[in-house]
Amino acid sequence: MFGFAGKLGGGWQLEAADVGYARVVRAGPLRVASLTARFGSFIDEGAIVGGARGFLAGLTLAGRTEPVRLADLGTETSTAEVGADLAIEATGYLGANSPLPQGPSWGGVTVLPGLWFGDPQGFRLGLLFGPTVFFGRSGDVRAFLGLRFEAPLARRERQP
Repeated sequence: MFGFAGKLGGGWQLEAADVGYARVVRAGPLRVASLTARFGSFIDEGAIVGGARGFLAGLTLAGRTEPVRLADLGTETSTAEVGADLAIEATGYLGANSPLPQGPSWGGVTVLPGLWFGDPQGFRLGLLFGPTVFFGRSGDVRAFLGLRFEAPLARRERQP
């Protein structure tokens, strides 16, 4: 899993790249569990030049529901599915030179409705948007925007 994660809002924003691993699970309503590393920077959206300040790293544990099929696109021999799901993420962050009131280390919980395009068993592209609640020295709520690309890992069959 690869992607972009952005915490949006006035003033300072967090923009990061995600790299992770997702696995199918069967735990109540959750169908996918993932572990993701997040690396990025703080961006001052009010600055015209030189808006980057400091770096951040995070580790995210997430669970997603089974996607609800909304539509099929393409031809009879080559189709792609459009689906929606709901993800819940918990992230721990460490920041260097953080401008946020939460301090140099903080956490966040995010609820993300997502819209997915592609093969549910193969390559997929997702657009996720929802609220993030930050907690640390102080609390804050920001909008989260994510763009995710998922691809299955290749598996080799064992020879007897």
